[in-house]
Amino acid sequence: NGYCRPEVDESGVIEIREGRHPVVERMLRDTLFVPNDTFMGEKQERVAIITGPNMAGKSTYMRQVALIVLMAQIGSFVPASYARIGVVDRIFTRIGASDDLSAGQSTFMVEMTEVADILRHATKHSLLILDEIGRGTSTFDGMSIARAVLEYCADKKLLGAKTLFATHYHELTELENTLEGAVNYNIAVKTKGEDIIFLRKIVPGGADRSYGIEVAKLAGLPEKVLQRARTVLRELEEENGVSYAPPRREEDQVCLSAVAEGEVLDALRRCQTDALSPLEALNLIYEWKRKLSQ
Repeated sequence: NGYCRPEVDESGVIEIREGRHPVVERMLRDTLFVPNDTFMGEKQERVAIITGPNMAGKSTYMRQVALIVLMAQIGSFVPASYARIGVVDRIFTRIGASDDLSAGQSTFMVEMTEVADILRHATKHSLLILDEIGRGTSTFDGMSIARAVLEYCADKKLLGAKTLFATHYHELTELENTLEGAVNYNIAVKTKGEDIIFLRKIVPGGADRSYGIEVAKLAGLPEKVLQRARTVLRELEEENGVSYAPPRREEDQVCLSAVAEGEVLDALRRCQTDALSPLEALNLIYEWKRKLSQ
């Protein structure tokens, strides 16, 4: 299946090259699964803030990281070209939304109960997968809760756990500059006019907008509804003095070459040059050149 034998140690580092979701890739019939790299260090890049539109692949990416870690720790080969897994004590996930009608709990109450349980039991050696925390309530309440949870997870005095945190609150991307160990990633997309293409590739940096109306168009909403939504969005932007960034010009769009450049730059940042042998350095340069020439 193109799996590799992972290195499992107590380094506290999770490094995955060309990782894939073991179930989703088997379900795809007509398209190839787009692999992604992951790096979470012992001190650096412990918290990844992941932004991007719905349906772009944020949840799949986070799930595949959790599954690869789990598979490695039970002694399995993993769907990646290389994997080094620092042992985690537990994997906690908060993904999806549902009501618990029998217990009389709303979607938001279920979400908060699960988050509370995670924050009570997680340790600095845990792996946390948190998807859209705070979406079940009003925008400002939800964003406040999401930020507080993110800061708690990143703070080594409080928790300091490795965390993948997907959100639509783009304001949280500012924490990369103030929160130790936090780094921004987004799912690359390409727009052409009012159409959107998901590239399924994780690249450094925060998303510039949500692409909600474009995703609604993909889902098949009537054109009249989409036109009205665009009108309402413009009115809301004017009233609140906020701009959610119109689609970038075509020449500014993320392309496959830009994705490759982002990967190489990310690899350069992580590279520990003092620890490389001359042969390893040559191999890395060859690999980077191969990516840039694809």
